[in-house]
This record gives sequence, structure tokens and C-alpha cells, in this order.
Amino acid sequence: MSDVNHLGWDFPAPFTLDITVQPGDIDALQHVNNVTYLGWLEAVSWAHSKSLDLDWDTYERLGVACVVRRHELDYLAPTHLGDELVAATWVSRNDGRLSLWRRFQIIRPADEVTVLRGHSHFVSVRLDNGRPCRMPKEFSEGYRVMIEET
Repeated sequence: MSDVNHLGWDFPAPFTLDITVQPGDIDALQHVNNVTYLGWLEAVSWAHSKSLDLDWDTYERLGVACVVRRHELDYLAPTHLGDELVAATWVSRNDGRLSLWRRFQIIRPADEVTVLRGHSHFVSVRLDNGRPCRMPKEFSEGYRVMIEET
């Protein structure tokens, strides 16, 4: 997609990822399966992380990863085979210690409908044992808050 800044984003300056609904995304109801949306949120999160030079190699070097503690997803409109979508994310909070939070929004540009909104809480864990740990400086500085929430 070309310019997505004109779309009705909930917050300014999103990090975005273009998506085209594929046959494997469709369920028995002939719309995108709910689990597929979760995969798209993971994809836009990783794309954003990689843009910050926080890729899997960096996670392994640091011995720490961000894992999801909680997802809240609001499915607002169905999407179908061939639909062009734009997934967006913003880091909405980062306590600089253990947790960060992301906001998500998926818009169908053809009619400018928001089809999903979401909010996820991530925690830092050690790769060697999976236990929560203080986030490294690279996470507290790299995952900067992108929006002001009220």
C-alpha cells in the first residue's frame, strides 16, 4: 500500500505492515479466522522490533526475550479472501523494568473500516529458564513509548 497516514488511526505515526488475506486465513464461516488476526499482530510486532534492531539474534545475544502475558482483542468487522489490510502497532507503555504494552489496529483501506483493535502486555523473560527478569537497556531504550494514552 502506498500512503497509509490518511487512514483513521487511533494514534499518530503507527508502524504498519500490509496484509493480503490468503486462502489459508479463511475458516468454515468464510471469513478470516480469529487466530489468524493474532498471527498478524505477532507479525507486525516482529517487523517493528526488527526495525528497532531488536531481532531474534539480538534477543539471543542478550539472553532475554519479550513474551506475551495478555492479549485483549476486539473483532469489529469480518474480513474476507483477497481483502487488503494494514496492521498497525504502537508501544503504548514501557515501565523500563519488566513490562511493555502495545496497541494494535487493523484497517481495511478500501472502505477505511477498522476491523480489529487490540492491546497486549509483554514481559521480559530469560531465555535460559523462561523466568521473568529485568529488561535489558536495549529494550528499555529501544521500545520507546510512541503514544500518549489518557
